[in-house]
Amino acid sequence: MAKTTASIGKELYKTEITSGVKTIIADEPIEAGGKDLGFAPRDLLEASLASCIAITLRMYANRKGWDLTDTKVEVHLEWDADKSMSVITNKVALFGTLDDAQREALLKIAGKCPIHKVLTNPIEITTSLG
Repeated sequence: MAKTTASIGKELYKTEITSGVKTIIADEPIEAGGKDLGFAPRDLLEASLASCIAITLRMYANRKGWDLTDTKVEVHLEWDADKSMSVITNKVALFGTLDDAQREALLKIAGKCPIHKVLTNPIEITTSLG
């Protein structure tokens, strides 16, 4: 798997993120001092989860041979100051000829995508100078 790196120069807050030969831009919105040239870091986290859920559902439906024609996943991350915790809300819209049992199975599978597992299990992050 390719190493992911982020690099920022003096331009506020444009950051180039690379993984292998792929590059994307992260930035802060204008109201936060950036130029809104790319996803804000929080948006990238939401996008990571949304895309992982969508891909996982596509893979599962394909394996089962189900008529899932389209999937829309909306992810919203909020900080609950009262509980001092992050709250992530996912809304999944499934399109195609699916019965209730298939829809329920897909909803259950949405919670099994790899990024969901990372976010819902204990995690340790180590940061060092390199």
